[in-house]
Parts: sequence; structure tokens; C-alpha cells
Amino acid sequence: MTRRDAFQNLLAWMAGSPLARAQRQDLAYVAERLPALEELVNVFEFEPVARKKLDRGSYDYLAGGADDEWTLRRNREAFDHLTLRPRFLVDVSRLDLSVELFGQRVAMPVLVCPMGGHQRAHPDGELATARGAGAAQTIMAVSTNSSYTIDQIAGTATGPLWFQLYAGPDVDRTREKVERAVANGCKAVCWTLDLPHAPQRERNLRNGIDMLRSPAVAAGRRAAREAPPYRLQTLYQPELTWSYLEEMVSYAKVPVLLKGILTAEDARLAAERGAAGVIVSNHGGRALDTAPATIEVLPEIVDAVGGKIPVLVDGGFRRGTEILMALAIGAKAVMVGRPVMWGLAAYGQPGVQRVLELLQTELARAMGQAGRPTVASIDRSLVRIER
Repeated sequence: MTRRDAFQNLLAWMAGSPLARAQRQDLAYVAERLPALEELVNVFEFEPVARKKLDRGSYDYLAGGADDEWTLRRNREAFDHLTLRPRFLVDVSRLDLSVELFGQRVAMPVLVCPMGGHQRAHPDGELATARGAGAAQTIMAVSTNSSYTIDQIAGTATGPLWFQLYAGPDVDRTREKVERAVANGCKAVCWTLDLPHAPQRERNLRNGIDMLRSPAVAAGRRAAREAPPYRLQTLYQPELTWSYLEEMVSYAKVPVLLKGILTAEDARLAAERGAAGVIVSNHGGRALDTAPATIEVLPEIVDAVGGKIPVLVDGGFRRGTEILMALAIGAKAVMVGRPVMWGLAAYGQPGVQRVLELLQTELARAMGQAGRPTVASIDRSLVRIER
């Protein structure tokens, strides 16, 4: 046997070695059996189950971000620069996680983000998500691009709903969307601002998934007066400015929140122009890549509005401690996206409920250990931000 033959044999052995396989990034997704729902102890553990059940295109659609996915990673990495400062000898025998949002009291400051296409995760789609959120006694924000109509979702929901709005394809159609959502009981409108043009989500391109085929986007393209320059694909109404917020507020009849705020300047304008609240969001890393993590810019946005309107936040939250950090900085509530979809894909409605209840329990535990028995008792002295 030559040295070349010996080396090839060594490589073949290493490729089949359990030690080598342990280095593979996707090892967690090679499972001999799917665990029972009650066996999962944190929300991270739902992802490999969801991936096992989904085809690659559907999984990548839910998991992926824009371009190099830098912002997608940054949302998680930014939590490494925050620590909690617990206080002791505080009576935490009775914890209360309930919070009031625009006149509605919910069991916890953890809400379900608006996300389109829940049927990619589970046949029951948003119907199951709405029931799971209701069972957890919290709010679900329904996407404009949901798999089911707002009428169908409202008809099966067991808890409060908000409506996420993409404005377009024209102002009349936009008003119809808002009025239909309100007529179906939605208690707030979340206008998403951060997709004037279609982002480059390269996982979708490789899998042959075209986000521009959704009915709402296709209608917007048909309504476009002229082709946009530079081979961009226009989404909804990129020509809208701050003046349209005032128009929407005049007819919405419910609070209008602006979703996608990432700077103090825009937060101040939102408060001045009549927004009822803002949602600090980078679209889960799916819009502008290299945008900052939401937890990084949350302090400046909270300071900019100065308590005039509530600030909510989403983006990479996976632990109760991370939710506590956002509340300490000044967020009124945290919205959670991908973990809810993992729960939906893995176990349907019970999975959604379980994800939300795990986060609720983790938040309660963190509040007790940090000496903060109520949401109102949480303030910025609880968190240290490393620069």
C-alpha cells in the first residue's frame, strides 16, 4: 500500500467517524426520532424538529435573511453585549407579567410577530397560530400576506388580533384592507415601512421561490405606473411619505403603529406625526442587510420618544432573559417570530402555545431572580450595556 492509498483510507475513515460528524453544522437535524412536545425545554429545540418536518425550500424561506444574512446573525450576537444587574431581598413571591397595550390587558409582554405564509410551516397555518396565541393569552399580529383571509383567522381566533399592513397597491385598496381588519376585530394596525423594494433573499432564489408571486405583491406590480430603475422590483407603494401616516390615522379608528423603525430621527417623527406606537424592527434580518440589531438601537429610540408613545421591539429574541433586557431598556413588549413558526411547523397549534409559554416561564423566572416582581418594576438600572 502506498502512502497515497493510506491517506485516502484515512480520509474515508474520518468521513465516517462519529467524531467528524459531530463537527457538521447540521448534525442537530439528523434525528432518529422526533421528540414529544413535552420533552423540549427551550425554544431553540423546536428548530431542528421543524427543519426535519419541512422541505428545504420552506425551511429556508422561514429561516433565511437578506444578502449575506449579516443582520440576521447580528440580531443574536448583539445580546452578548448586555448583562443583567440583579437585586436581592425583594419580595418576589407574587409575580405579575401582565401588561396593558392600547387598552387591552394580556398575560405577558410577549406577542406574536406578523409573518406571512404560515401554511409553509403547517396546513392549518394562521388558524393554528391564532388559536395557540389565544391559548397563551397574548396578541397575534396578522400579516397582510397571510395564508388565510383576515375573516377566516378572526373567525377561529381565541385571543386578540392586530393587523400588519403593507400599504398598496393603491390608497383605496390600502384603506379597504385596514377597514376590513378593523371590522373583523383587529385592535391595532402595524404599518410595515421597510420594504419599498424587494430584498435579495438568496436562499429563496436558490430554491426557486419568488416572493413577488404573492397576490398582494403581484397586484402592486400590476398597478405600477412605470417600471422601476436598476432592475429593482417595487413592493407595494414606495412613493409614500410621512403625510400618508396622518391620512391613515384619520380613518383607521384604531391605534396605528409604525413597524421597521431603526433610528431616533424616525422615532421622533412617528411620535410627532400621530403614530400610536413604534415597533423597532429590521424585519428579522430579511430587508436591509447590514442594518443594526434591534436591541442595539432600542435605547436611542426609547430615549427619542421620551415616553410619549409605546415602543415595541422584535428581532432575534429566544430567551426570557433577552426579553427582560428589552423591557429594562424601555420596550413595552417584545414580538417573537421564528420561534413561533418553529413551534407551528413542529407541532401545530400546541407547538405555538408551548413556545410562548416557555418564553413566559423563562421571563417570570428571570424577573424573580432579578428582583423585579412586575413589569412596571423593571427599569434601565437592571441592564448594563457594554460598548
